[in-house]
Amino acid sequence: MRFSFAMKAMLAILGLLVLPTAPWAQVSNAGHAPETPAPKVYSGTWRGVGSVTPCVLPWGGVIACPPAPATVAIRAGRMFDSINGKMLTRQVILVQGQRITDVGPEGSVTIPAGVRVIDLSQSTLLPGLIDAHDHFMTARGKMTGDQALLVATKRLRDGLLNGFTAMKEMTSHGNGYQDVTLRDMINLGVVTGPRVQVSGRGIVWGGTTPGPRDKPDPELLNAIVVHNVEEAKAAVHTEVEHGVDHIKLYPVANWHWSPNGELQFDATYPLEVMQALDDEAERLGVKTGSHAYGGQGLQNAITAGHAGDSIEHGQGLTQELCNEMARKGLFYSPTILEYTHPANSDTDAKNTGGKYDIVPIFKKNVRMCIATKGLVTVMGSGSQGSAWAEGTNALEIAALVEIGGMTPAQALQAGTINAATEMRWQNDVGSLTKGKFADIVAVSGDPTSDIGETQHIKFVMKGGEVFRNDYAPGTIGAMSLSGELR
Repeated sequence: MRFSFAMKAMLAILGLLVLPTAPWAQVSNAGHAPETPAPKVYSGTWRGVGSVTPCVLPWGGVIACPPAPATVAIRAGRMFDSINGKMLTRQVILVQGQRITDVGPEGSVTIPAGVRVIDLSQSTLLPGLIDAHDHFMTARGKMTGDQALLVATKRLRDGLLNGFTAMKEMTSHGNGYQDVTLRDMINLGVVTGPRVQVSGRGIVWGGTTPGPRDKPDPELLNAIVVHNVEEAKAAVHTEVEHGVDHIKLYPVANWHWSPNGELQFDATYPLEVMQALDDEAERLGVKTGSHAYGGQGLQNAITAGHAGDSIEHGQGLTQELCNEMARKGLFYSPTILEYTHPANSDTDAKNTGGKYDIVPIFKKNVRMCIATKGLVTVMGSGSQGSAWAEGTNALEIAALVEIGGMTPAQALQAGTINAATEMRWQNDVGSLTKGKFADIVAVSGDPTSDIGETQHIKFVMKGGEVFRNDYAPGTIGAMSLSGELR
């Protein structure tokens, strides 16, 4: 039986057109950070090669079982309290398995005898950094699907090894739902990378009638094109059925200059379509992130937004719009370096004969909006594989200070607890707190004095597992009864 597009949209709205989910796929990460499950040990008597009984993957095949959860103690010379924005000294963190079981000043936390100790008493501990606007999937271009997937695994590993233990991905850039697959493989411990939230294909406006953007897409690689309210609702359903954690929207297409120098922005969805997209996402329990430069499209995104949604970029923000964002509980992700690098000025110079440049306007508006009372700013790099190499994301934290006007402590909060709150993961990550995942990074200096320290990560732990430790041999050892390393 064949269905027209309109019929498919209606069936999706009614919940009748349900796409199959891979049996190993994890549930959406929206609202909770994922805990890596212990693999299932091979049942029965192992008669394969070797004497050690392996573990079994959900879809078949065997892997080496991971080590049993262990207790580790970490001594911190300094530790950033991201909740209060303060630097603490001489702290101890106890980790059992994937989570922090205790944390506090030396003398108040008992380190069990014989427990392995990681001595970072000459260093500064930070919660694992979080990039709330990342594209670990690069534009497909001439790559095959397999090549795109493998490049993404490289980018994910680079991000993790440079201190980013969590990321919010803002569309797969023409790679369909490969981001969902990668998220699930990370959750299972098959792929090394940060905890991630993904948004799949994203949803774009195609005008009130089908046009050039409506091309056959049998592999479901590119953004979903919608033309009306009904299709907008159906598109949100399609994204959620494919397992995304949040919805990427595009209420603004681009900016340009009028002959007299007026900065103009091209709105896409009409307000009623924007409202339908946001309302349907809210009803299904996911949040939206709006690619919104300015103008009527930016206003529509703010008007339609629900608390917890985010506004990305915002070159044309005004104080009134920033106030409205704060009042509605929307998050602000400026992606400063992505839109202040020279290519933006070069494009404006070419298009206007050198008369106009959006970059100074954007810098001014970023600083204004960040300073708006009650508005929560998050760190989002916009890393996408062209202007940004994954792993250099912490440059955006410095930009929040140097261009955005934040204090170093505020910038650290933007890249930890603020980003975790936007992702609705604040109960699991974003601070070094009892009960949260042991997502911990360390630097040698004090980033509240020199924010550039975040670009020189020396130690990375995610979920209790150490992925990087650049410090000298001998900093890890067993603890004696006297509390000294031996």
